[in-house]
Amino acid sequence: MDRSTAVIIGAGPGIGAAAARRFAAEGFRVAAVVRPGGTLDLPADALQVEADLAREGQLGPALARIRAWGGPARAVVYNASAGAPGGAEALDPERALADLRVNVLAPLEAGRWAAEGMRALGGGTLLFTGGGLGLAPKAGMASGCLGKAALRSLALNFSLELEPDGIHAATLTVCGFVQPGTALSPDRVAGALWDLHAQPPGAWDRERVLP
Repeated sequence: MDRSTAVIIGAGPGIGAAAARRFAAEGFRVAAVVRPGGTLDLPADALQVEADLAREGQLGPALARIRAWGGPARAVVYNASAGAPGGAEALDPERALADLRVNVLAPLEAGRWAAEGMRALGGGTLLFTGGGLGLAPKAGMASGCLGKAALRSLALNFSLELEPDGIHAATLTVCGFVQPGTALSPDRVAGALWDLHAQPPGAWDRERVLP
């Protein structure tokens, strides 16, 4: 059993909570970054920290608190996303910037933080949950399409840069709606995240697509 620390950023009642439970079941200490006012049903020894990822300056203090609590993280899952409805012509620039902060700038900050700690540990896993909009844009969802495409590119860039340091960075691209009792249930997505983490060196996937 691995008593290293796993951090789930953007943990809600779906994928985030399921991922937190799965890593905890595998023996990890789990820290979850949740929305302000949010709470999850997690093991008693898990840490829950609040942060509004759409606001600059909120993620850093949350990650610092996690580092003080559990040390460098062996596994980090970035699961937050944002996307205002509407097409490109109607997209408000200020709202688009807020969405991009959640979809790109916050995961960039999280990835840098994770990589620093994982180098100290001699390795680790940095995972991002992406979406099908990053592969096949849909009309009326411009902000979400931009965010998922940029997140996918960011994850693949991290993968290329961090592999020589023994850090496995990858994106799990979820194509469809996550719903209990389906092929895209939260538990199945969490299982795919765990499978990526558990891949041995030399057999790392940079991207896995569900279903």
